[in-house]
Amino acid sequence: MRYLTFALAKGRLAKKTLEILEKVGFSCEEMKDPNSRKLIFTNEEQKIKIFLAKASDVPTYVEYGAADIGVVGRDTILEEGRKLYEVIDLGLGKCRMCVAGPKEAGELLKHGELIRVATKYPNIAKDYFYNKKHQTVEIIKLNGSIELAPIVGLSEVIVDIVETGSTLKENGLEVLEEICRLSARMVVNQVSMKMEHERITKLIGALREVLIHTKEA
Repeated sequence: MRYLTFALAKGRLAKKTLEILEKVGFSCEEMKDPNSRKLIFTNEEQKIKIFLAKASDVPTYVEYGAADIGVVGRDTILEEGRKLYEVIDLGLGKCRMCVAGPKEAGELLKHGELIRVATKYPNIAKDYFYNKKHQTVEIIKLNGSIELAPIVGLSEVIVDIVETGSTLKENGLEVLEEICRLSARMVVNQVSMKMEHERITKLIGALREVLIHTKEA
Protein backbone atom coordinates (compact mmCIF):
# COMPACT_ATOMS: atom_id res chain seq x y z
CA MET A 1 0.00 0.00 0.00
CA ARG A 2 1.40 3.38 -0.98
CA TYR A 3 1.36 6.38 1.31
CA LEU A 4 -1.38 8.99 1.14
CA THR A 5 0.33 12.36 1.42
CA PHE A 6 -1.39 15.41 2.94
CA ALA A 7 -0.27 19.03 2.50
CA LEU A 8 -1.72 21.30 5.19
CA ALA A 9 -1.61 25.08 5.29
CA LYS A 10 0.66 26.11 8.18
CA GLY A 11 -0.69 27.68 11.36
CA ARG A 12 -4.07 27.58 13.06
CA LEU A 13 -5.72 25.84 10.09
CA ALA A 14 -3.27 22.90 10.23
CA LYS A 15 -3.94 22.46 13.95
CA LYS A 16 -7.72 22.43 13.42
CA THR A 17 -7.41 20.09 10.43
CA LEU A 18 -5.34 17.62 12.45
CA GLU A 19 -8.03 17.61 15.15
CA ILE A 20 -10.66 16.68 12.54
CA LEU A 21 -8.42 14.02 10.96
CA GLU A 22 -7.90 12.46 14.40
CA LYS A 23 -11.66 12.06 14.72
CA VAL A 24 -11.66 9.86 11.60
CA GLY A 25 -8.74 7.80 12.83
CA PHE A 26 -5.85 9.55 11.11
CA SER A 27 -3.27 10.62 13.65
CA CYS A 28 0.33 11.72 13.54
CA GLU A 29 1.95 11.74 16.97
CA GLU A 30 5.24 13.06 15.55
CA MET A 31 3.55 16.38 14.77
CA LYS A 32 2.76 16.99 18.43
CA ASP A 33 6.43 17.43 19.32
CA PRO A 34 6.95 21.23 19.45
CA ASN A 35 10.72 20.80 19.12
CA SER A 36 10.63 18.63 16.01
CA ARG A 37 12.50 20.02 13.01
CA LYS A 38 11.14 17.41 10.63
CA LEU A 39 9.54 18.56 7.40
CA ILE A 40 7.53 15.41 6.68
CA PHE A 41 5.69 13.46 9.38
CA THR A 42 4.82 9.80 8.86
CA ASN A 43 2.40 7.33 10.35
CA GLU A 44 3.72 3.94 9.17
CA GLU A 45 0.73 2.01 10.47
CA GLN A 46 -1.85 4.06 8.57
CA LYS A 47 0.45 4.67 5.60
CA ILE A 48 0.05 8.45 5.65
CA LYS A 49 2.52 11.30 5.35
CA ILE A 50 1.76 14.89 6.36
CA PHE A 51 3.71 18.04 5.66
CA LEU A 52 3.05 21.70 6.37
CA ALA A 53 3.36 24.30 3.63
CA LYS A 54 2.70 27.97 3.04
CA ALA A 55 -1.01 28.29 2.19
CA SER A 56 -0.38 29.65 -1.32
CA ASP A 57 1.83 26.61 -2.12
CA VAL A 58 -0.67 23.92 -1.06
CA PRO A 59 -2.66 23.93 -4.36
CA THR A 60 0.63 23.66 -6.30
CA TYR A 61 1.78 20.61 -4.32
CA VAL A 62 -1.60 18.99 -4.93
CA GLU A 63 -1.85 19.80 -8.65
CA TYR A 64 1.60 18.35 -9.34
CA GLY A 65 0.98 15.25 -7.24
CA ALA A 66 3.59 15.96 -4.54
CA ALA A 67 0.58 15.70 -2.21
CA ASP A 68 -2.51 13.58 -2.83
CA ILE A 69 -4.68 15.73 -0.58
CA GLY A 70 -4.47 19.34 0.59
CA VAL A 71 -6.35 21.50 3.06
CA VAL A 72 -6.37 25.24 2.45
CA GLY A 73 -8.68 28.27 2.43
CA ARG A 74 -10.98 28.76 -0.56
CA ASP A 75 -9.42 32.20 -1.14
CA THR A 76 -6.11 30.49 -1.96
CA ILE A 77 -7.79 27.90 -4.19
CA LEU A 78 -9.54 30.63 -6.20
CA GLU A 79 -6.46 32.84 -6.40
CA GLU A 80 -4.09 30.05 -7.45
CA GLY A 81 -6.50 28.56 -10.01
CA ARG A 82 -4.85 25.12 -10.02
CA LYS A 83 -6.27 21.96 -11.62
CA LEU A 84 -7.58 19.89 -8.70
CA TYR A 85 -10.78 18.55 -7.21
CA GLU A 86 -12.40 20.52 -4.39
CA VAL A 87 -14.11 17.72 -2.47
CA ILE A 88 -15.33 18.94 0.91
CA ASP A 89 -15.98 22.13 2.84
CA LEU A 90 -14.48 21.67 6.31
CA GLY A 91 -16.27 24.77 7.58
CA LEU A 92 -13.14 26.12 9.28
CA GLY A 93 -12.08 29.77 9.18
CA LYS A 94 -15.35 31.09 7.80
CA CYS A 95 -15.14 34.58 6.32
CA ARG A 96 -16.02 36.53 3.16
CA MET A 97 -14.16 37.97 0.20
CA CYS A 98 -15.50 41.50 -0.26
CA VAL A 99 -15.10 44.76 -2.09
CA ALA A 100 -14.66 47.45 0.56
CA GLY A 101 -13.95 51.15 0.68
CA PRO A 102 -15.33 54.47 1.90
CA LYS A 103 -19.12 54.75 1.65
CA GLU A 104 -18.99 57.20 -1.29
CA ALA A 105 -17.05 54.65 -3.40
CA GLY A 106 -20.29 52.64 -3.60
CA GLU A 107 -21.51 55.04 -6.31
CA LEU A 108 -18.42 54.35 -8.46
CA LEU A 109 -19.20 50.63 -8.31
CA LYS A 110 -22.81 51.18 -9.35
CA HIS A 111 -21.94 53.25 -12.42
CA GLY A 112 -19.15 51.02 -13.70
CA GLU A 113 -16.54 53.77 -13.62
CA LEU A 114 -12.84 53.13 -14.19
CA ILE A 115 -11.43 52.79 -10.69
CA ARG A 116 -8.33 51.44 -9.00
CA VAL A 117 -8.64 48.32 -6.85
CA ALA A 118 -5.94 47.37 -4.34
CA THR A 119 -5.73 43.73 -3.28
CA LYS A 120 -3.60 40.73 -2.29
CA TYR A 121 -5.85 38.69 -4.60
CA PRO A 122 -5.47 40.07 -8.15
CA ASN A 123 -6.94 36.98 -9.85
CA ILE A 124 -10.07 36.96 -7.69
CA ALA A 125 -10.47 40.73 -8.21
CA LYS A 126 -10.00 40.42 -12.00
CA ASP A 127 -12.51 37.59 -12.27
CA TYR A 128 -15.09 39.52 -10.22
CA PHE A 129 -14.79 42.88 -11.96
CA TYR A 130 -14.15 41.68 -15.53
CA ASN A 131 -16.30 38.54 -15.74
CA LYS A 132 -19.10 39.15 -13.25
CA LYS A 133 -19.51 42.94 -13.13
CA HIS A 134 -18.09 43.67 -16.61
CA GLN A 135 -16.37 46.71 -15.17
CA THR A 136 -12.92 47.79 -16.32
CA VAL A 137 -10.66 48.49 -13.36
CA GLU A 138 -6.97 48.95 -12.67
CA ILE A 139 -5.80 46.31 -10.21
CA ILE A 140 -2.91 47.11 -7.89
CA LYS A 141 -1.32 44.18 -6.04
CA LEU A 142 -0.27 44.86 -2.47
CA ASN A 143 1.19 42.54 0.16
CA GLY A 144 0.69 44.49 3.38
CA SER A 145 -2.29 46.24 5.00
CA ILE A 146 -4.76 46.59 2.17
CA GLU A 147 -7.00 48.97 4.21
CA LEU A 148 -4.34 51.64 3.86
CA ALA A 149 -4.78 51.94 0.06
CA PRO A 150 -8.06 53.95 -0.08
CA ILE A 151 -7.06 56.01 2.98
CA VAL A 152 -3.89 57.34 1.32
CA GLY A 153 -5.51 57.65 -2.11
CA LEU A 154 -3.78 54.73 -3.83
CA SER A 155 -7.11 53.16 -4.78
CA GLU A 156 -10.83 53.85 -4.58
CA VAL A 157 -11.68 50.39 -3.24
CA ILE A 158 -10.04 47.19 -2.03
CA VAL A 159 -10.75 43.48 -2.44
CA ASP A 160 -9.94 41.62 0.74
CA ILE A 161 -11.01 39.00 3.26
CA VAL A 162 -13.47 40.25 5.86
CA GLU A 163 -14.10 38.37 9.10
CA THR A 164 -15.86 40.77 11.48
CA GLY A 165 -15.46 44.04 9.58
CA SER A 166 -14.14 45.82 12.69
CA THR A 167 -10.78 46.71 11.06
CA LEU A 168 -12.66 48.30 8.15
CA LYS A 169 -14.92 50.25 10.52
CA GLU A 170 -11.97 51.54 12.55
CA ASN A 171 -10.50 52.95 9.34
CA GLY A 172 -13.67 54.57 8.01
CA LEU A 173 -14.31 51.83 5.44
CA GLU A 174 -17.19 49.42 4.91
CA VAL A 175 -18.18 46.37 2.89
CA LEU A 176 -19.64 47.58 -0.41
CA GLU A 177 -20.13 44.24 -2.20
CA GLU A 178 -19.66 40.59 -1.28
CA ILE A 179 -17.75 38.48 -3.80
CA CYS A 180 -18.02 35.04 -2.17
CA ARG A 181 -18.07 33.09 1.07
CA LEU A 182 -14.84 31.48 2.19
CA SER A 183 -13.77 28.60 4.43
CA ALA A 184 -11.19 25.80 4.45
CA ARG A 185 -11.62 23.15 1.77
CA MET A 186 -10.10 19.77 1.13
CA VAL A 187 -8.65 19.39 -2.36
CA VAL A 188 -7.47 16.23 -4.12
CA ASN A 189 -5.01 15.61 -6.94
CA GLN A 190 -6.86 14.50 -10.08
CA VAL A 191 -4.70 11.39 -10.68
CA SER A 192 -4.76 10.40 -6.98
CA MET A 193 -8.55 10.50 -7.08
CA LYS A 194 -8.48 7.75 -9.72
CA MET A 195 -5.56 5.72 -8.31
CA GLU A 196 -6.62 5.87 -4.65
CA HIS A 197 -10.34 6.30 -5.23
CA GLU A 198 -11.46 3.87 -2.54
CA ARG A 199 -9.25 5.24 0.25
CA ILE A 200 -9.96 8.87 -0.59
CA THR A 201 -13.74 8.50 -0.94
CA LYS A 202 -13.80 6.56 2.34
CA LEU A 203 -11.94 9.43 4.01
CA ILE A 204 -14.31 12.03 2.52
CA GLY A 205 -17.32 10.03 3.75
CA ALA A 206 -15.88 9.74 7.26
CA LEU A 207 -15.12 13.47 7.35
CA ARG A 208 -18.68 14.31 6.26
CA GLU A 209 -20.01 12.20 9.16
CA VAL A 210 -17.75 13.98 11.66
CA LEU A 211 -18.76 17.42 10.32
CA ILE A 212 -22.47 16.57 10.54
CA HIS A 213 -22.07 15.42 14.17
CA THR A 214 -20.02 18.53 15.00
CA LYS A 215 -22.79 20.78 13.63
CA GLU A 216 -25.44 18.89 15.58
CA ALA A 217 -23.43 19.05 18.81
